Amino acid sequence: MITLLTTPSDRELVITRTFDAPPERVWEAWTRPEHVRHWYGVAALTTTVCEIDLRVGGAWRWGQTSSDGQDIVFSGTYEEIVPNERLVYTEHFELMPGPPVHVTLTFDSTPQGGTALTSTSLWPSTEIRDQALATGMEAGVREEYDRLAEYLPTM
Repeated sequence: MITLLTTPSDRELVITRTFDAPPERVWEAWTRPEHVRHWYGVAALTTTVCEIDLRVGGAWRWGQTSSDGQDIVFSGTYEEIVPNERLVYTEHFELMPGPPVHVTLTFDSTPQGGTALTSTSLWPSTEIRDQALATGMEAGVREEYDRLAEYLPTM
């Protein structure tokens, strides 16, 4: 399957991928720390932080550590939770000050019994979004989604 990143408007980033697993399984993989630890991030780094308080107003914090000891951590707050269908949250890269990104994830059933996962991010500005994309974010997202696809059948 292909992970597709698009920029449909000046501040949006949309990531789409279809997974060969039902929405309930993809939701569980995305919202339970014991599963997130297996697929989050890139293989070259070690996942060292995975905290999820899955409730409206609850916080989440996921991070990896590089071989030189640098922590790369993202965190935020859940704003809307519709189990197996929709997750809305803020996302903040802890190494970069500034306003958060607002993310809406949708978990849509496919006719084949899989899940079309769509992540729509609204960035504070075009410049911040484009800076993030310039860091190699696209390759990292693709690797992460590939890791999730490989993990789902093992759940």
